[in-house]
Amino acid sequence: MSELTDLTLAEARDGLKAKKFTSAELTDAHIDAVEAARGLNAYILETPEKAREMAFASDVKLAKGEGGALEGIPLGIKDLFATEGFRTTACSRILGDFIPTYESTVTTQLWRDGAVMLGKLNNDEFAMGSSNETSAYGAVANPWLAGNTDKVTAKSALSDLATAGGAGVLVPGGSSGGSSSAVAARLCLGATGTDTGGSIRQPAAFTGIVGIKPTYGRCSRWGIVAFASSLDQAGPFARTVKDTAILLRSMAGHDPKDSTSVNVPVPDYEVAVGRSVKGLRIGVPKEYRVEGMPAEIEKLWHQGAEWLKAAGAEIVEISLPHTKYALPAYYIVAPAEASSNLARYDGVRYGARVPGKDITAMYENTRAAGFGSEVKRRIMIGTYVLSAGYYDAYYVRAQKVRTLIKRDFDNVFAAGVDAVLTPTTPSAAFAIGSKASTDPVEMYLNDIFTVTVNMAGLPGISVPAGMSSENLPLGLQLIGRPFDEETLFALGAAIESSAGSLPKAEKWW
Repeated sequence: MSELTDLTLAEARDGLKAKKFTSAELTDAHIDAVEAARGLNAYILETPEKAREMAFASDVKLAKGEGGALEGIPLGIKDLFATEGFRTTACSRILGDFIPTYESTVTTQLWRDGAVMLGKLNNDEFAMGSSNETSAYGAVANPWLAGNTDKVTAKSALSDLATAGGAGVLVPGGSSGGSSSAVAARLCLGATGTDTGGSIRQPAAFTGIVGIKPTYGRCSRWGIVAFASSLDQAGPFARTVKDTAILLRSMAGHDPKDSTSVNVPVPDYEVAVGRSVKGLRIGVPKEYRVEGMPAEIEKLWHQGAEWLKAAGAEIVEISLPHTKYALPAYYIVAPAEASSNLARYDGVRYGARVPGKDITAMYENTRAAGFGSEVKRRIMIGTYVLSAGYYDAYYVRAQKVRTLIKRDFDNVFAAGVDAVLTPTTPSAAFAIGSKASTDPVEMYLNDIFTVTVNMAGLPGISVPAGMSSENLPLGLQLIGRPFDEETLFALGAAIESSAGSLPKAEKWW
């Protein structure tokens, strides 16, 4: 029943309420799609029995005219979110087959509102990566192929994703690559993600879908495997701006169990979709015109500004002078926090354990075997910048730069700018293996337009806005004031409407 998997989340919600189909039928259609798309490696754990059980419970409620905001809607869950009774590994060998006895706050709220869990989605190990190639479960394939790629050859290459880039198979972005791939391939109606430096927005842009990173503190981090605690934030993926608005309302909210959760009301974000943007002032930062930016990215950025202008917004050039320091500062702060957070994985309390002659050897053996190369790299960087003699020179200085980056945005918003428009990524999706195996710094540069948002704790949304010369999706990013996701949804919907009906990934897998 492919027509059911082609529905948007909002269409599915309305169809369920109108009794055009049941949640069981909707869920079975997605279970079949997941099974047929295993070659993409988006799901690392399928939970069809649990999904059918949840769908049946939803149908009982819907038959009575009851149910929550997401009643009967099948979703995929990034493997960073703890799911009670179901394996949660952060896609790392060190957690082995760890099964939590508790549920993350975000997923608890999704189940409260009636959502159905299809399974756990692949991601870069401990969310460290921009391409979903560092996962212990292997790379994820983007459902998009460049225009001149042979589909038969690409499909056969899925049997070995490590080398599939040679056949033109692309990365879906990272770290939430499984989430973005699954939503774009119609393997779920929406998915959860986490964003530490762009890990929702960048994969959304690479796969032609919508992803929003809310304000830091908007969604609880309790029950989410930590990477960098002052940067991590949960958020949704979906195929339309309206769908992400529906999901975020369920995911957001104050949580006493998370000391960084902010106690502010959660509005009905869906109401903001379609709201007039007339009179809003949109800043275009000159510092984002980086050297070597492809002409098609620059052209799309200009087009986005013109669309918003035509919708009644005012476009103003702004300056964010400390932008150039954001990426190096981020790659000091994030690894430093990762080094501290990942110290808990020692083979003693839970997860994998590799024996040694004494506890120190066991600890060393476990971490050596359990962590992948990218995670080890970041732990080493983080430990170095926190060590005696280097703490002030690197970590303290990076935190001062972070303060300046936040002040840049504060000044712009204080001057009357309502949101900032930038490209989401410096390029379209690239081939598997083309960057990860060569220069890690080149991979880190994929976050050049997104890390400032995390450093300043602001909300940011990526909206599909056009296609590259190779017929691949390109996204535009909107950055908003703290806790003003509503304006981002309104502006995102304006761009979505102006961009018109963009192509969707054609099934080849």
